[in-house]
Amino acid sequence: MEAHYIDYKETRSFSSAAIRYIENDASLKPFYNQPATLDGFDKLLSTKKNTANRIVLNSVLKEQYKSLEISQELQKNIELLKNENCFTVTTGHQLNLFTGPLYFIFKIVSAINLARDLKIRFPESDFVPVYWMATEDHDFAEINHTYINSKKVAWETEVNGATGRISTDKIKATIAEYISTLGISENATDLAQIIEEAYNENNLANATRHLVNKLFGNYGLVIVDADDAQLKAQFSNIIAEDIISENSYRNITTTNDALANAGINPQVNPREINFFYLLDNLRERILFEDGRYKVLHTAISFSEPELRQEITNHPERFSPNVVMRPLYQEVILPNLAYIGGPAELIYWLQLKSNFDYYNIDFPILILRNCASISSQKIDQKLERLGFSYRDIFRDKEDLKNEWVLKSTDHDLSIDNEWREIDCIFEKLKLRAYKVDPTLAPSTQAIKIRLQKAMGNLEKKLLKAEKKNHSEALNNIENIKEILFPKGTLQERKENFGMFYVKYGKDFIPALLKNLHPLDFKYTILS
Repeated sequence: MEAHYIDYKETRSFSSAAIRYIENDASLKPFYNQPATLDGFDKLLSTKKNTANRIVLNSVLKEQYKSLEISQELQKNIELLKNENCFTVTTGHQLNLFTGPLYFIFKIVSAINLARDLKIRFPESDFVPVYWMATEDHDFAEINHTYINSKKVAWETEVNGATGRISTDKIKATIAEYISTLGISENATDLAQIIEEAYNENNLANATRHLVNKLFGNYGLVIVDADDAQLKAQFSNIIAEDIISENSYRNITTTNDALANAGINPQVNPREINFFYLLDNLRERILFEDGRYKVLHTAISFSEPELRQEITNHPERFSPNVVMRPLYQEVILPNLAYIGGPAELIYWLQLKSNFDYYNIDFPILILRNCASISSQKIDQKLERLGFSYRDIFRDKEDLKNEWVLKSTDHDLSIDNEWREIDCIFEKLKLRAYKVDPTLAPSTQAIKIRLQKAMGNLEKKLLKAEKKNHSEALNNIENIKEILFPKGTLQERKENFGMFYVKYGKDFIPALLKNLHPLDFKYTILS
């Protein structure tokens, strides 16, 4: 693949807050620890506190992988995690159906490549890429579908509770629908087999682990399911303290105010209690009412002593929400970096004060690689049109208008004529003023109406001329639809499946070769 790199700002597709972060805006420095540079990692490594119980982590991972065939590279990384000089770089995501949008793949590629970059820079240490599965998330509607070749494939079923625990026994029809979109080829058959084997696992967490391991296991990617009693036990003291004292609510609320003063709109808002109560088929908020800790929509409640005892006996029943999950992650992993999308980075900026309160190292925040997959055919079309990949981020109608204006044999602009009319109106306005000063505004009003009519005439001339350039304009339409399906970035809509069918087993190696996590450039691969 050939790579084209574009500054994020030039794409006009990312929030000003994300751009400010990657450009090291000084006003955001209070909200993170070290900058996203190799020097930043050097400083973090020199001060890194070890909170993770590495023996427990190793044991849990071996248990979670026991039913899978794993590569030597992955086996090595799981063992390396027992060593004090081994660190993780982590990305996280929900259990989207068939991996969901393309950027999920880019997240993991970013983690793998960052681990490689760090090993080159700091050869005395080891670095393991981690995918944190959001198995405790309960928003099934967000993850039950994907788009492939612009076709929506959805798993329609009634579920409750954590998505990782959802049984896959009713997903066969959805798998068949997905596979039917792949077409008939050797690569399609290969991917169909991977999907069928993965979703033959008993629940969505195991299916996702199987699928992602099949795609990335050879690169040493470690997949963590933190819905685990042994891992939660390491977090139990913070669970109890935060529920009872509501520390995260106060810390993050204060930070949100500070971020707002810095011109950043908070992405999430903390609650007084930022934990759910988790059982099979149930994940409900915990509220403090009438002196008791109550589980919403149930009859379950606890006094404070009972709550403390429940946390001690069953820490796995307490599930952190979006503002506490990152803290849990950093407690149980020897982690240096979190790799996330633009919105994720902003909500992590809301959390540093809470990390400081609990004396947990705040990781370096890395914007995941963002990219589009193009083709040689699109390269050729753009060249014939006289546009670059930078241009393709512009509004579609602007591109069409520019093409017509530079390609037509006719003069479609009425600027010269309007300048002549404008001079005439200035003379008329002066003559009217001499006759009666109150007539000048009337003359100006007539001029404004005529200017609007002339503008409409110019649009009609352009519209008529477009009919003479239908092939070129259709090419612009097609390019925009491929790279911006339904008007959004390709990576936020399309599933990786269509590209796996096209490129096969070369697809992921090509991404690993061309996506550079510390360069902070939008990448177009063709």
